[in-house]
Amino acid sequence: MNVDLHCHSTVSDGWLAPDEVVRRAAANGVELLALTDHDEVGGVALAAEAAREVGIGFVPGVEISVSFAGETIHVVGLAIDPDNPVLLAGLKQVRGGRDARAQAMSAELEKVGIRDALAGARRFARNPALVSRAHFARHLVASGVMPDVKTVFDHYLVRGRPGFVEHEWAALEDAVGWITAAGGVAVVAHPARYRLSGADLERLFDRFVAAGGEAVEVVSGAHSEDEMRRFATLARRRGLLASRASDFHGVDESPVDLGCCNPLPPDLVPVWSRFS
Repeated sequence: MNVDLHCHSTVSDGWLAPDEVVRRAAANGVELLALTDHDEVGGVALAAEAAREVGIGFVPGVEISVSFAGETIHVVGLAIDPDNPVLLAGLKQVRGGRDARAQAMSAELEKVGIRDALAGARRFARNPALVSRAHFARHLVASGVMPDVKTVFDHYLVRGRPGFVEHEWAALEDAVGWITAAGGVAVVAHPARYRLSGADLERLFDRFVAAGGEAVEVVSGAHSEDEMRRFATLARRRGLLASRASDFHGVDESPVDLGCCNPLPPDLVPVWSRFS
């Protein structure tokens, strides 16, 4: 089955509206899709309706920002109840700090000669409550400062660069707790992306499992084949369910289109066995 359990819409930092994401996924042969916007479930209802119209399976999801060992970690929640009050309160709490961070990022960029960056970023954010680094990056590309989003991140928006601003997101245990309270399955997203030592990565999964987390993205648009094999080994060793995901944001920004990432290794237990 062609399954894609992590992607984004204009409700967070994707380029396509929720229903457009679903229609693109269906055109690519996706049979089961999860929309997992950052810290927001506002697109789930529209995506679910579109999935019914085009005849593909749909999983309500979310991606929660977590602070751990000096890194921002992402935990995906799958098969959640998007109306659960515990989850909604938690997501509101996480979103609450985004505006202050965006203002601070704009001020830092102004110090290196990039003026009015927040106003520019907001032009790319369809959801005014969720201005992200990706929106700043798109503004800098459109302004001709850098040729593409990846180069913007490398030069301006990661730790040690002029536009990076430290921010405290949710605690790992809180994020997993909100997901499980909403009846969902918690998944560590794209684990190869995190700049964690081997010891910190093991500690991350120790705490994740202890909190009730159940799965890891073995296959991700951000993972090389070597990284896929590495996290397949971790899933086997820890008895975790395995997820497959593109982490699609847009055609020109994502290394993998919807439904087009590698298949899971056949001996792993897929996370969708829990809800498909």
